[in-house]
Amino acid sequence: MIHIGVDIGSISVNTVLISGKGEIIREFYDYCHGRPYEVLLGRFREIRASLDGPPGILAFTGTGGRLAAEWMGAAYVNEIIAQSQAVASLYPHIKTIIEMGGEDSKLIFMERGRNGEAARLSDFAMNSLCAAGTGSFLDQQAKRLGISIENEFGELALRSQKPPRIAGRCSVFAKSDMIHLQQVATPVHDIIAGLCFAVARNFRGTVGRGRNLTPPVAFQGGVAANAGMVRAFREVYGLGDGELIIPLHHAAMGAIGAVLHTLENNHAAAKGDFDPDRLESCMQSNRKPQQQLEQLAYGGQPVDKSVFALNGTEKTDAWLGIDVGSLSTNLAVIDADNRVLARRYLPTAGKPLEAIQRGLREIHAETGNRLTIRGVGTTGSGRYLTGDFVGADTVQNEITAQATAAIAFDPEVDTIFEIGGQDSKYIRIENGVIVDFEMNKVCAAGTGSFLEEQADKLGVDIIGEFEACGLASARPVKLGERCTVFMESDLNTFQQQGQCRDDLIAGLAYSIVGNYLNRVVRGKKVGNKIFFQGGVTNNKAVVAAFEKVTGKRITIPPHFDVTGAIGAAMLARREMNGRGESRFRGFDISEIQYSTDTFICDHCANHCEIKRVSFADGSEPLYYGGICERYEKKDLKKDTRQVPNLFMEREKLLLEGYDEPAGHPGTPPAGDREVITIGIPRGLTNYYQMFPFWNTFFRELGFRVVLSGKTDARITTASLEVM
Repeated sequence: MIHIGVDIGSISVNTVLISGKGEIIREFYDYCHGRPYEVLLGRFREIRASLDGPPGILAFTGTGGRLAAEWMGAAYVNEIIAQSQAVASLYPHIKTIIEMGGEDSKLIFMERGRNGEAARLSDFAMNSLCAAGTGSFLDQQAKRLGISIENEFGELALRSQKPPRIAGRCSVFAKSDMIHLQQVATPVHDIIAGLCFAVARNFRGTVGRGRNLTPPVAFQGGVAANAGMVRAFREVYGLGDGELIIPLHHAAMGAIGAVLHTLENNHAAAKGDFDPDRLESCMQSNRKPQQQLEQLAYGGQPVDKSVFALNGTEKTDAWLGIDVGSLSTNLAVIDADNRVLARRYLPTAGKPLEAIQRGLREIHAETGNRLTIRGVGTTGSGRYLTGDFVGADTVQNEITAQATAAIAFDPEVDTIFEIGGQDSKYIRIENGVIVDFEMNKVCAAGTGSFLEEQADKLGVDIIGEFEACGLASARPVKLGERCTVFMESDLNTFQQQGQCRDDLIAGLAYSIVGNYLNRVVRGKKVGNKIFFQGGVTNNKAVVAAFEKVTGKRITIPPHFDVTGAIGAAMLARREMNGRGESRFRGFDISEIQYSTDTFICDHCANHCEIKRVSFADGSEPLYYGGICERYEKKDLKKDTRQVPNLFMEREKLLLEGYDEPAGHPGTPPAGDREVITIGIPRGLTNYYQMFPFWNTFFRELGFRVVLSGKTDARITTASLEVM
């Protein structure tokens, strides 16, 4: 007799075949890509063809398991119960379970039964709606970095010696931290390790709420296959050798537990009807009508991305613009008439300097020695590092660069919609002058990275296939324009209701437009000559959605995806007008070897971690990461000891009349224990503005005053882990 257990999650469908003796015969791990029941149907047809007869028990668990169990007349087991049952049966000595899947995570505590009874569930905790610290979060970041999540991600994480601190409580904040680290040339393996530790710290703070775990601890779920996460959990929780166990069937523990629990409780009605045809019939009849939007249609003309051909071997004066963003690095070379002579749109992939070198190498190979670069401008989130690296003559913000290019293409433009990989911008122009602008705040829900992540989950290519599916939809689903995490939850719900993938994709196109208009434009004036720029403009389904929602024609300018770089080149030409030779270090920098390392600056209590980029040709290193820019700014490297340190002077004034207790800072002094002690945090207004008053006030009343210790790594870690 063969029993079948299925765990239907947001990312994967896990299926196990278990013998009548409780032995795991087969295990299947299938990514569902937004079609969990289609994947389940294919797996069931394959299993039925391999079985000699009907199975014994059919049991389901997971977010999509309840509906499938209803369709098949089978047993459904709660996820917590299923996970704990599998551990109690297969690993009875385990006392704590960490389970982390695609979009949820669980902490389960086990206790030994009395009088020889089996281990059983005693307490548990789960993550909230937010999926920041889960497997999908890691999948998204791996995709952004161009790293395989299956093997390469974990292996790279193990190489890191000093993982940087990255926010793990929200995927949006994490992306911001990652982008900052990328733009200061932090090695990819350090960023990956930082992500793993961020997830582990997030789990300890939000799910575990700072509680210590009783070993041995089982780590299961799909994320347990990630060696970087295994390391992070060991170090964050201080687990020794043999105290963190990865079960052999770690990804299928839920499916295994569903079968074992059903068998143990003798569910007579749990056999179910293992008929794939019945499943298919239920899938077809279950599609519930949703609030629908108008069908998308794109009637625009092909956009010109051609470059002006250079003639012969004559030298041409040219200006180079570089736009380094979170997802793409764009380079453009223009002449005095704003004609584009060469252009590149390249993935940043967490390595901005390598992307720049590749772009310069390819442009030089294409144009030969026919260009004389008269000026270089940089823009984008990585503009400062880029500017120092290439020898830029001007470093400009993205708003100015995007508007400069748009106005040059059409002086009558009055509105610019620009959506990139991580940020989006609204620019209002009157008479060729910027009069208003707005950028997205921290949230990246309405940006290119959001669309790319959802396309990956749905199993479609963001370039071409997403657009085709969106335009093919007859009934786009209304998804709203909320936070990325809640959008993903809505998508999962619709998927499990059997909604057509094309309708979901068209709904995503609408949602990014709604998010942009409601959270970036926010009721500001939208003119009639609208330019749509940035990488997302490649997606004609989004362009069509903008036209449907605004009721206005959207114009896509030439070279819309590199307008930031073109604008930077134009600004460099304006800057260098009559000012001599450019600081450009030449196309040869594409071959310069460089290395990165970090060190701690001890010149003040901030102890900044400084990133240093060193060049093999002996060029002066570049420095990033300091708060005061001591290393970044050349003129700050001079000896400034003759200038009084005003921060230290303020600290002395604040502490006048206060006796620091002996021993560890923040510890009440020994002596008369009957004296009441008043503790004051060393932070905010109570200290930095009012401490002399409060210190005098409480001491005059007969109290003992104690300050908290200065913030250090120990205090920071403790505060992050306790909610």
